[in-house]
Amino acid sequence: MLRALAVDDERPSLEELLYLLNADPRIGSADGAGDATEALRRINRALESGPDGPESIDVVFLDINMPGLDGLDLARLLTGLAKPPLVVFVTAHEDFAVHAFDLKAVDYVLKPVRKERLAEAVRRVVELRGAEPRDTAPRIPVSEPDPDHIPVELGGVTRFVAVDDITHVEAQGDYARLHTDKGSHLVRIPLSTLEERWRSRGFVRIHRRHLVALRHIGELRLDAGTVSVMVGSEELQVSRRHARELRDLLMRRP
Repeated sequence: MLRALAVDDERPSLEELLYLLNADPRIGSADGAGDATEALRRINRALESGPDGPESIDVVFLDINMPGLDGLDLARLLTGLAKPPLVVFVTAHEDFAVHAFDLKAVDYVLKPVRKERLAEAVRRVVELRGAEPRDTAPRIPVSEPDPDHIPVELGGVTRFVAVDDITHVEAQGDYARLHTDKGSHLVRIPLSTLEERWRSRGFVRIHRRHLVALRHIGELRLDAGTVSVMVGSEELQVSRRHARELRDLLMRRP
């Protein structure tokens, strides 16, 4: 049974998160803190009491945008501890996901928090802590429901982006940013996985950080030995190891 600490300076959000956590059978106890400073004091007491002590904490569900010490600051402090609790970020801002990954966060949940999405975050924590209890919440599928679309989360709502609308993909750690003509979406899937999955759909690796849909390449540019492509209004560099393969594919493109 997990012992959780939820941290959020907005009282309604904190109460809602605590309600959802306490309703999960894998959570043995869930307490709240109204800011990162209070949370740090609670975590220090937990470390002093030991892993089996009455105040021990297994996981911290942490908001990011808080006055004073924010969630990212607290997470950085925790990385310096010998045995820190696991961290799940719960935030209304999707822009900090890459920073969260760099700080070894287990998951990144967007507000408003859905019960099913939080259950998936708890499952990931349980897997890292040990074997799953028998009484667990249902798992959320992590693969896309069909090969033509990929699920993305935006403001706590899952939407399905058509693969054909994706112009290129940018690696951001264990995440990937999907670019379309209408904007971009961050998904927790490594670029190498998408490269393998979408190779047959005309996506090609042009750089260690970029995967591009051939049909969306408007120009191939050669300048003083460097190669780049225009995808919409954006110019992307092509690495030397991928340049020849890309030229051959573009030449054979109908």
